[in-house]
Amino acid sequence: MGYLNNSVVTVDAILTKKGRELLARGDGSFRITQFALADDEIDYTLYNTSHPSGSAYYGEAIENMPLLEAFPDETQVMKYKLTTLPRGTAKLPILEAGYASITLKQGASLTITPQTLNFLGTSQAYESSGYTVMIADVRLLSNFTGVGIQTSESERLNQTTTLGTNVSKTVIGTSINISGTTINTLYGASSNTLTSTITIIGRDSGARITIPIKITKVN
Repeated sequence: MGYLNNSVVTVDAILTKKGRELLARGDGSFRITQFALADDEIDYTLYNTSHPSGSAYYGEAIENMPLLEAFPDETQVMKYKLTTLPRGTAKLPILEAGYASITLKQGASLTITPQTLNFLGTSQAYESSGYTVMIADVRLLSNFTGVGIQTSESERLNQTTTLGTNVSKTVIGTSINISGTTINTLYGASSNTLTSTITIIGRDSGARITIPIKITKVN
């Protein structure tokens, strides 16, 4: 990882690991249909309204900050996407999944129903477009499906299978059904626990949360 020269305009475009994975399938699942903007690298506390040179220089420190090169780990990039909210919004939307972490035994099942708080000032706890949910290593789960959203994209993602390698999987829904793997060979000789992460992103709000997950071996 390095820094980009911020004295010139640079477009640094790469595929994330997830993008490479979809491209390698060769089944048409790699399709760029949307884009998002984020400000992960911006420290807004550097905006100085007391700058001695006046208002034209309030953002000087921010504008002179170096930018990092694009990097391929989709779990560590674009965490803070820009979103449009009504003027006067005092609180940003936040996600609540009901779990700070998840621990399941082999074969055990769980339903995750995310809720979005502070979104558009409504009492509705879920987002109309649902949630994008990704597990970093799908081998940990024998079932990982989204329910509640009926679109061609959600149906395609739910039907996507993997080859048993260490790859992620993404689904869409208002609720997510998961079940722990029953394959004992995934555990090392001295390990009784498999670990990964589940990332949930609101498709309307852009809010996100990452939850650690453990699958414990049943002896």
